[in-house]
Amino acid sequence: MSDMGEQQRRFQGFSPKAFRFLKDIRTHNDKGWFREHRADYDRYLLTPLRDLVTDLADFMLDIDLSFEVAPAVGKTISRIYRDTRFSKDKSPLRDCMWITFKRNSKDWARWSVGYFLEINATWYRYGLGFYDAAPDVMAQFRAQLDEAPETFLKAIDWFDQQDSFTLEGETYRRPKGADKPEPIRTWYNHKSFYLSCSRKNDSAIRSGQLVDDLKAGFGLTAPLYHYLLDTLARVRPPK
Repeated sequence: MSDMGEQQRRFQGFSPKAFRFLKDIRTHNDKGWFREHRADYDRYLLTPLRDLVTDLADFMLDIDLSFEVAPAVGKTISRIYRDTRFSKDKSPLRDCMWITFKRNSKDWARWSVGYFLEINATWYRYGLGFYDAAPDVMAQFRAQLDEAPETFLKAIDWFDQQDSFTLEGETYRRPKGADKPEPIRTWYNHKSFYLSCSRKNDSAIRSGQLVDDLKAGFGLTAPLYHYLLDTLARVRPPK
């Protein structure tokens, strides 16, 4: 499938006013302020996020036909309002926004792997991985590393050849897999993990270049995504 031409691309970058809006939330974090500035949110954040999802949809479906790709809040786009029911912080608004591409799941944070882009007032990041993988998922992941390490190494044979993504996530204080060779040892010791490329807000995010950067990064990591899909299928059969 060929890339869409520039004339067909909807996403043209985030305006500096989008970052100003996110910065202003930090000092005007209340629903009344948001209602007064709802038009700015729609124009400078929600509309370009919808355009970005639309431009990426076909590419992401090439990675996984089961991805949710609807350019809508609650589907691929985060909500601006925070869930404060179980939080000491009762600030109603988020000062960041994100998009995700993942399969539909009731407990996606624990039982799903997906792609993401997060933006805030000064920086953005994108990548692939788990939000907070269930212990059973990571136990199965380590079992696969024990059984067939060469299969995993093939899925990440690109990792040491690039300098965009870093491995992130909480690790065990008492290391697991200390007897394993690298790079198996590093991945083995994670409670959960994700790959992240972090950048200061630059010319790419203010232009259509972001679409190309996300396609390049998400395509590069696709072998690991499919490996992790196999991990999830072995833990709990897909519904």
